[in-house]
Amino acid sequence: MRVIVLGAGVVGVTTAYYLSRLGCDVTVVDRARAVGSGATFGNAGQLSYSFTDSLAKPGFLAQLPRLLLGRDPQSQVRLSPGLVDWGMRFVAQCTSRKARQNTLAVLDIALRSADLLAEIREELDLEFSYRQAGKLVLLSDEAELAAAKVSSELKSERGCETTILGRREAIDIEPALDDMSEDFIAAVYSEDDDVADSNKFTSGLQDWLESKSAAEFRLDSRADNLLMRRGRACGIATDDDEIEADAVVVCLGAWSQGLLRTTGINPHIYPVRGYSISLPPGPSAPAVSMTALRHKLVYSRINGFMRIAGFADFVGFDTGADADRVRALLDSARQLAPQAADYDADDAMVWGGFRPMRPDGRPQVGPTRIDGLYLNTGHGMLGWTLACATAYDAARAVVRTH
Repeated sequence: MRVIVLGAGVVGVTTAYYLSRLGCDVTVVDRARAVGSGATFGNAGQLSYSFTDSLAKPGFLAQLPRLLLGRDPQSQVRLSPGLVDWGMRFVAQCTSRKARQNTLAVLDIALRSADLLAEIREELDLEFSYRQAGKLVLLSDEAELAAAKVSSELKSERGCETTILGRREAIDIEPALDDMSEDFIAAVYSEDDDVADSNKFTSGLQDWLESKSAAEFRLDSRADNLLMRRGRACGIATDDDEIEADAVVVCLGAWSQGLLRTTGINPHIYPVRGYSISLPPGPSAPAVSMTALRHKLVYSRINGFMRIAGFADFVGFDTGADADRVRALLDSARQLAPQAADYDADDAMVWGGFRPMRPDGRPQVGPTRIDGLYLNTGHGMLGWTLACATAYDAARAVVRTH
């Protein structure tokens, strides 16, 4: 069975891996010159299996006026018809019942993904800077603490255990917190959350697939259109030629919707822009991964660097380098944790890219109403965390329904 996977990020290449294990003849197509060049390249590196809380929840509605008026320094908003439509769908998910359902649905995927990644690590012996780091989410006030307690109890129903810690208990786990300017009152801790380099993982998986002649990679090749025959997807037209196949799996992240526009299939993905900076670690660099909830900042120690990621800008596909936003991220990170990194280093690596956000926060995985066309997209900020499970599910859906 010939299958085309569109997208060579961590989601697409992992999908190709599972398809190859099921005996498929796989071709991966991506416009980039190397795998893992998009969101896979500069994400925070956290495997946040325990922190799948829905962004759409009742508490968000109170923040909406501040966000729309440009008073939230962690987010920028540029209104457009596409954002208004997406935003209305997002607001419709902001009920207690739907937030609970969405959180648990994504948690189930995350926990399966952890098991599947462990299997890949054992079977393939890839090197991708994997580390069992644990994770702390810092809570700034009583409202955040109350919400965290509810979330922790909810996740325990699925066997996911997180611990609510007082300030001193959190510092005992990560002494670097004592040097932070943030006067946090508590933290949520999970010892089961990990950190790893998704770009290294994706490259390593490509090398393994090519060494086994298990997949062909057509990089620097843009997919322009789907090929259709008698109402069925039968390949793609690229900027160079046409490639025929029995099935096509769209793993294009934030760019999925553009390719699908002519099909009438709309996964309702909005490109939420985020940023990351990788810096040499400072004298008080945390070993445990950290998220400062109020500041929308994430700190991960990975590949000998301190990677700081954050912000959520709703500005459409604005790919221009925004020096002001990068500077704002750097200033916020320095103010919050002045000793965590060498903020004045000349060799800082800066990245900006798009997270493919769906209103309910759930990735869309599986067949579409068009025969031969499948989706594995819409992972939001959890692409690395969810990649293995959604790739596994997408591959099996292709083989099962063909």
